[in-house]
Amino acid sequence: MSDTDKIKVTILPTGTMHADLTWLLIDPSRMATYQQPEKQREWVEVPTHVVYLEHPNGQKLMWDAGVPRDWETRWAPSGLGQFFPVDAATEDDWLDSRLKQLNLEPNDIDYLVLSHLHLDHAANAKLWEKADTTIIVDEKEKEGAFSFDGHNKGAHIKSDYDTLALDTISEDTELMPGVTILRTPGHTWGTMSLQVDLADSGTMIFASDSLYLKESYGPPPIAAGIVYDTVAWFESVEKIRGIQERTDATVVFGHDANQIRELRTGPGNSYT
Repeated sequence: MSDTDKIKVTILPTGTMHADLTWLLIDPSRMATYQQPEKQREWVEVPTHVVYLEHPNGQKLMWDAGVPRDWETRWAPSGLGQFFPVDAATEDDWLDSRLKQLNLEPNDIDYLVLSHLHLDHAANAKLWEKADTTIIVDEKEKEGAFSFDGHNKGAHIKSDYDTLALDTISEDTELMPGVTILRTPGHTWGTMSLQVDLADSGTMIFASDSLYLKESYGPPPIAAGIVYDTVAWFESVEKIRGIQERTDATVVFGHDANQIRELRTGPGNSYT
């Protein structure tokens, strides 16, 4: 089987934020206690990434849309730039730069699948506003993301997505042979994960914020400071674990600085 007959996946880092670890991991062992009230906060790297997928049927998919170049001004009304500054991004990291590196225009992408509509995953989605691309979100995510008035609700900034035509899924959906969208809610109303069954590399599950970090996965799973529905989150983690154990999948966590350094990333460093 030649590479042209295989699904090809490229992980593209799109800039690194920093944040207090507690947003990502509520770990009692790291918290201040009566005996150790002086414990210090941990200010950690929070890398972001998107995934570009080329299918042997000729279709192209982009998973997520990264953080915005103008994060300081765009995030200012919400105040969230103070908690999640994108303070470690190179010119090559921004999504528009990544598209140029791949010799792609937005209209070349058949599917833009947004794991959820938070400000660090959907910020560049309007690059596809005038494209013929099908943009897919979970139906509960769409419902929740339009359920409020004003600029933002938490990390949902309505102007990131309010003019887009959003198609929805209501169940686990095989979008193309070997490419399945998994419903893994909890982090938000309708957070999704992406399962890709590769010929050489085996199954990969891109968990997005269903699992921030390897430490989040456990066992036991450790929840985060930003979880909409904790019960649903734990159920989604075990759903991912069941698929991972059944398929021996590699789980790619949403914001794990250690893991992203171990993975093959950037144009020309693909998985097949």
